[in-house]
Amino acid sequence: MPRFALGAPALFALLSCAAAPNPLAISESAGTSGGVATPVVMQAPGALAPRLTRKEQVKRILPHNVRLAIHEGGKARRTASGVVIGNEKTPEGLVSYVLTNAHAVEMGDLKEPRLVVIVDDRADSTEYGAQVVATGAVPDMDLALVKVPGLPLQPAQLAADTEVELGDDVVVAASPFGRALSLSGGMVSQVEWDKQSKKPLMLKTDAAIGYGASGGGIFSLESGKLLAIVEGYRTAKVGFAVAEQNFSFDVPMPGETFAAPTSKVRQFLQQKGFARLLGVSATGAGTDGSQTASR
Repeated sequence: MPRFALGAPALFALLSCAAAPNPLAISESAGTSGGVATPVVMQAPGALAPRLTRKEQVKRILPHNVRLAIHEGGKARRTASGVVIGNEKTPEGLVSYVLTNAHAVEMGDLKEPRLVVIVDDRADSTEYGAQVVATGAVPDMDLALVKVPGLPLQPAQLAADTEVELGDDVVVAASPFGRALSLSGGMVSQVEWDKQSKKPLMLKTDAAIGYGASGGGIFSLESGKLLAIVEGYRTAKVGFAVAEQNFSFDVPMPGETFAAPTSKVRQFLQQKGFARLLGVSATGAGTDGSQTASR
């Protein structure tokens, strides 16, 4: 993982690792109470449904997320996080595709690696054999696509470039340290924009994450859509001495979690020949719930 110094005394490192309803129409009923007409509140035609609560939105977000592990010799050598971003029906059955980081699925140093995708459901976990089908070049395109036969999860909906705003409330779903899925909340703390294309190049959040959260999804709490994929985070290395022995540990810096926005995800899928995943799901419905809309 690339590391870089940002200045003394701490050594910093980058670890790759609805809206409210429309106005209500009020009409008076024929009945009265104590001589006073009782108003009947009727929702105006075309009014939007009430905005989901935080808990309801999180319940919708969770099923898109998985954890990954690379095993060798019966032991987990690496762990990471991932987001289901597409699925399709094949002659062999349902196939789903998981997006994660390229550095997280690097297996060149292992002799007999085995990649698995793990879905946690309360006390139970289910493993699916997986295969890397596309990788980007680190660090510019630190993304990878993993093919998972039999994985029955619905893909996340990618947010449009214009939906990314500084200060947006977000939830990060990831599996730090190879453990079951965990959540952290925060906001979009920085967006770096391309001056020519007007598309976001990089996104940061102040949501706390840990080692192994690479590939985790950053979701909008308002829409439930995927805003970005975690790529890494900056830390401060803190050192101290005890009984003439030196010790050190890394402390994640708030607001310094880096992520690849959905504009980069689309670019990656198009370049690698998987643009079809930006269209409809295996069920025939659009990934945003419609029949024809693309992400």
